[in-house]
Amino acid sequence: MGNIAAVTDADFETEVLKSDKPVLVDFWAEWCGPCRQVSPILDEINSQHGDKITFLKMNVDENPVTPASYRVTGIPTINVYQGGEVVRSIVGAKPKAALLNELSEFIA
Repeated sequence: MGNIAAVTDADFETEVLKSDKPVLVDFWAEWCGPCRQVSPILDEINSQHGDKITFLKMNVDENPVTPASYRVTGIPTINVYQGGEVVRSIVGAKPKAALLNELSEFIA
């Protein structure tokens, strides 16, 4: 799906929690229609702002531990992590303008 790298339960701590810049994690699943709607939008934002914030995807079916530990119950859920903490959580499919607005402090 797109040009965003995948992250797994195994490398979540290294790739996300210990990153020195903000990390956006898109929690998704193959069968999720709204996830497929959001994916190309995130690809676009990543291509424009990927230097300021790292974009990663996590398949919740293949990696159940991390979503459970962050209480991800609905997908798509987009969490932004900074300094090992969730600093923004966006649940549900949103248009590009709404996502850019939600992410403005990380990509400005």
